[in-house]
Amino acid sequence: MPNVKIPVTIAQLQKWKQQKKTIAALTAADYAIAKLLDKAGVDLILVGDSLAMVALGHKNTLPVTLDDMIYHAQAVGRGVENALLIVDLPFLSYQVSPEDAMRSAGRIFKETDARGIKLEGGYPEMVVTIRKLVQAGMPVMGHVGLTPQSVHRIGYRVQGATPDAAAEILDQAKALVEAGIFALLLENIPAELAAKITALIPIPTIGIGAGKECDGQILVTHDVLGLSDYAPPFARQYADLQNVITEAVQHYCQDIRDKS
Repeated sequence: MPNVKIPVTIAQLQKWKQQKKTIAALTAADYAIAKLLDKAGVDLILVGDSLAMVALGHKNTLPVTLDDMIYHAQAVGRGVENALLIVDLPFLSYQVSPEDAMRSAGRIFKETDARGIKLEGGYPEMVVTIRKLVQAGMPVMGHVGLTPQSVHRIGYRVQGATPDAAAEILDQAKALVEAGIFALLLENIPAELAAKITALIPIPTIGIGAGKECDGQILVTHDVLGLSDYAPPFARQYADLQNVITEAVQHYCQDIRDKS
């Protein structure tokens, strides 16, 4: 019999945490990359608002709109057969009120193949919003630590570096779990703090710049492939496609000019 792959589910992620099977996740913003990631065996594909920078050329994630996210999520969804597809809610599409969040999340679920959404922050108002989304049947991934949509307030520096800051992030993680999130992204926090959170909560943690003890890891695919203008220090580069593509196009141009 052929080896038929079974699409990854949220329930599987929960099971993998218990089995200590590490989750491999990456971002995608278009059909071609999504199809390759899926074929390569990535477990979770995030249509992250980082596409504002790597796909649209903005300086941070703030300018990307809900319509942008849906457009890119639709393209990514056409290339995904097996990975669990998660989509970010962009800045100001969910912070104003739980009702705004419900409408924004509802559009993503109605208009794309997303199986879950991701929101940033673990402060009390966000916990209330997430609880309402979960009660409405929408799977939600949480995100604490460095939250890029708060760049103007916290910058891109490591979060949770002091005892008080670490305690706050831990409290946020616990509150988000109680609100019903299915997984928690830990970004740019000390490895010791990420390990503590991972051991304490019953749902999978996905790390990005948070050490190796998380239940899974995610990076921006453009960073991994060497396509970004700037990559954070924790992002390991596995290829240098900027040079590969530049050289290929230079050879093409030369062949055209030589009429060969």
